[in-house]
Amino acid sequence: MLKKSAVFTAPRSQESSGLLLACYQDKVAKQHIHANAAQLNTLQFLQNLLNNLLLNIAYEHASTLEKLWFKRPEACKSLYIFGGVGRGKSMLMDLFYQACPILQKRRVHFSAFMMEVHAFTHQCRQQHISDALPRLAKQIRNSVRVLCFDEFHITDIADAMILGRLFTALFELGVIVIITSNRHPNDLYQGGLQKEQFLFFIKVLENAADIVELSALEDFRLQQASTHKIHYCFPLDAYANAFIQHHFDSLTLCAPRQSVVLEIWAHHITLEAVHKGIALSSFDELCVQSLGSADYIKIASLFHTVIIANIPKLTVAMRNEAKRFVSLVDALYEHKVTLICSSAVPIIEIYTEGDGSFEFERTVSRLIEMQSARYLQTALSSRQL
Repeated sequence: MLKKSAVFTAPRSQESSGLLLACYQDKVAKQHIHANAAQLNTLQFLQNLLNNLLLNIAYEHASTLEKLWFKRPEACKSLYIFGGVGRGKSMLMDLFYQACPILQKRRVHFSAFMMEVHAFTHQCRQQHISDALPRLAKQIRNSVRVLCFDEFHITDIADAMILGRLFTALFELGVIVIITSNRHPNDLYQGGLQKEQFLFFIKVLENAADIVELSALEDFRLQQASTHKIHYCFPLDAYANAFIQHHFDSLTLCAPRQSVVLEIWAHHITLEAVHKGIALSSFDELCVQSLGSADYIKIASLFHTVIIANIPKLTVAMRNEAKRFVSLVDALYEHKVTLICSSAVPIIEIYTEGDGSFEFERTVSRLIEMQSARYLQTALSSRQL
């Protein structure tokens, strides 16, 4: 599942002290972000973790004689960062990840990680292996020392029951985990079935990690949003139809619209048209049928531009469709896909009540950011690599 990495030789602690602040200040100087006190406070927790981690690794690699002269550093604790959408959690974790000199590290979106976990446990069941989770934890530890999870959330009882055992094993093996989430651990599984099964995981997490709230007041993605509705059109009318047609024609040089059937993980997904990295589809095709994160990640990896027509105003009765739309937007966002769409309502009104409406706030924030000039430039740059 995970690639093996080279062994790390730790630098002196003074070389890493203040490193994250310097990286943050560089982003401010380049006007990529605005300085924010709440972010700086959270950044210090990440810096302390980095300092302590490097001291621990240096101690582990010291000779027996050197260990007689130096006191063993405090054990590293993991870090769980929570707060509202668009407050900078992922950006701060990325600063840590990029600056951390340890080669045995991995950053992964939580949905993608859980897909790997389920695939591994399924394979073990087929081979009649009963200790899948301890085995998986050892495999992860053989490859990584630091594991960064973005957008941690729990909506499935199977995931809730797995996580306690898996994370207990990871922590016991010395894996340092950094997590970003929109919710405090106590609020991760609101309204879920058999919540008592999840309480064990919460206790494990609180014992092994510092819980830090990033309490910035503003959604910084909103500040980046373009003032022009270039890639998002509402309401659904004749103009919206022309909007979708215009974008497809201009991007494909008027290529014919011929449907294509993709086979992904035994699913058959019909796309209205495909042409050289551009896919045209509809909300019904992508979110009404029973697709999952694996399907959306595959689509995001195949196409640099996705055009989605006819996104409706989602109601309480469309909870499953809303959940799939969240997974779809997450996949497109993580892969820096350019998104063009037509909808019945403005972005902030797509799904405002019902189960999962809190989690949908992240999707709203991401949809807004995906209209920004900065995101579109990043998407273009990643396409050219």
